[in-house]
Amino acid sequence: MELFFLGIALLVIGYFTYGKFVEKIISPDDRETPAISKRDGVDYVVMPRWKNMLIQLLNIAGVGPVIGVILGIKFGEIVFLIIPIGNIIAGATHDLLSGMMSIREGGANLPKIIRSNLGTGYSKFFSNFTILLLLLVVTVFINVPANLIDKAFPEIQIFWLSVGGIFLYYVVATLFPVDKIIGKIYPFFGMMLLVGTFAVFASICWQLIENPALLDESTAFQQMKWTGENGHPIIPLLFVTIACGIISGFHATQSPIVARTMRSEKEARSTFYGMMVLEGLIAMIWAAAGLAVYNLVPEYFQKPPTDVLIYVTQTFLGSWMGPITVLAVVILAITSGDTAMRSMRLSLAEMLSIKQKPILNRFYVTLPLMVLVVGLLAWSQISAKTFNNLWNYFAWGNQVLAASTLLAGAVWLFKANKNGWIAFLPALFMAFIVFTYILWISPSHGGPIGFGMGLHCAYTTAGILTTLLAIWVYRRGNKVRRKKNSDKSEK
Repeated sequence: MELFFLGIALLVIGYFTYGKFVEKIISPDDRETPAISKRDGVDYVVMPRWKNMLIQLLNIAGVGPVIGVILGIKFGEIVFLIIPIGNIIAGATHDLLSGMMSIREGGANLPKIIRSNLGTGYSKFFSNFTILLLLLVVTVFINVPANLIDKAFPEIQIFWLSVGGIFLYYVVATLFPVDKIIGKIYPFFGMMLLVGTFAVFASICWQLIENPALLDESTAFQQMKWTGENGHPIIPLLFVTIACGIISGFHATQSPIVARTMRSEKEARSTFYGMMVLEGLIAMIWAAAGLAVYNLVPEYFQKPPTDVLIYVTQTFLGSWMGPITVLAVVILAITSGDTAMRSMRLSLAEMLSIKQKPILNRFYVTLPLMVLVVGLLAWSQISAKTFNNLWNYFAWGNQVLAASTLLAGAVWLFKANKNGWIAFLPALFMAFIVFTYILWISPSHGGPIGFGMGLHCAYTTAGILTTLLAIWVYRRGNKVRRKKNSDKSEK
C-alpha cells in the first residue's frame, strides 16, 4: 500500500519539478504556432488549452494504461515505483519533446521529425515502420473495445456488429476536420474517463480502510507473480507489457494532431507533459485494481485482462457505476484508435506529398488503410494466440518508436546547444529494452517469433548494439550542431 501512494506522490511532485526542468531546457516562447500560421480549417485549427489537454489525454491513453497495467502488475508491487519514475524521466519528457519538435517544424508528423534529425536513411525505415505500427494500433483498438462490448452483453453475439460501428466512426473521424468531431465529443469522453477511473480509486481507498493489506502482495500472489525464474524477466518484459503509463512511442504520432491546434507554445508543458503524468495516475489506479483482484480472487491471475477489468467494475463499483466505467474504457480505446487512423492518413499523405484539404484526397489515402485494418482484424480473431501475438508486436513496435523519438529529440537539443541528455539517456535505455526483447523472445519464451537467445546472451548483444547506436547518434548530433553553427557564422 505504501508503494502505491508513494508512486502517486512521485508523479505529482515530478510534474512540478522535473517537468519544469525539462520545459526550461526546451524553452517554449511566444513565436507564432502552426495553428495560426498554417490555419486551414481541417487539421490546423486553434482550440482552447483545456480542450487540447483532454484531446491529448484521450489520444494517448489507449488500452495500455488499463489492459497493459492489469498485466504488468503481475510483476508485483515494484510496478508502483517503476511507473512514476519511468513516466517522469522518460515518458512525459518524450511526449513534451515530440510535441515541441512538431510545433517548431510547422506541425510536422513523426516521420518528418525523424528525417530532419536522424537523417534520410533512418527515416526511410522509420516511416514504413510507423505506418505498420499504426495499423496494429488501429486493429488492437478496434478488437479490444469490441470484445469488451461483446462480454458486457453475453446473451447476444455482437462482436462483429461492434467492430462495424467502431470502424465506421474511425473513418468519419479520420476524414472530417479535427474540430468538427474530435473537438466536439472528446471533452465529454474525457470527463467520463476521469470520473470512471477516479471512482475506482475512491473504491480502492474505501476498501483499504477495512483491509489495509489489499495492495500488498499476498502469499498466493507471491507464488504466482511473474519473475525471471518463471520466464518473465522484468527487463525487458515489463517495459513492453506496460506499453503506456511508463513510455509509449505511439504518443509521438498523436502529439502533432494537438501541436496543430495550440495557440501558444507555453501551453506545451500542461498539454503534453501534464497529460502523460495524468495517464501515469490512471495507470497506477488500474494497476492497484488489478493487484487487489489477484489478492482477493487468485484464480483471476490466469484469466484475460478484459475479464479482470469487468470484475473490477462489477465488484468495486456496483451495478450502476460499473457499466459506466466499462464504457469509459471502451471510449479510451476508441478515442486512441480514431486518432491513430487520422495520424496514419496524415503521415502517409506527408510521405506521398498529397494535400489533405480536399476531402476526396483524404478518402483516397484512407481507403487502402481501411482494407489492411480489416485484414488484420480477421487474422486477430482466429484465436487467442493470434491476438496475443498482435499485442506483442504492437507493444515492442511501440517502444521502437519511443526510442527513435527520444534519439531524434536528443539530436534536436544537441544541435541547439542544449542539454540533450534528458532525451539521450532514456532513449538508450529503451533501445536496450527493444534489442533485448527481440533477441530473447520466441514461442518457447511465451511470445511471438524472435531470435530466441538465452537471456544473458541477449543482454550482452543488446548492450553492444546500444553502444554502437549511442556512438552513431552522438556523432550525428555533433555533426549537425557544427553544421548549424558554421551556417550561422557564414551569415
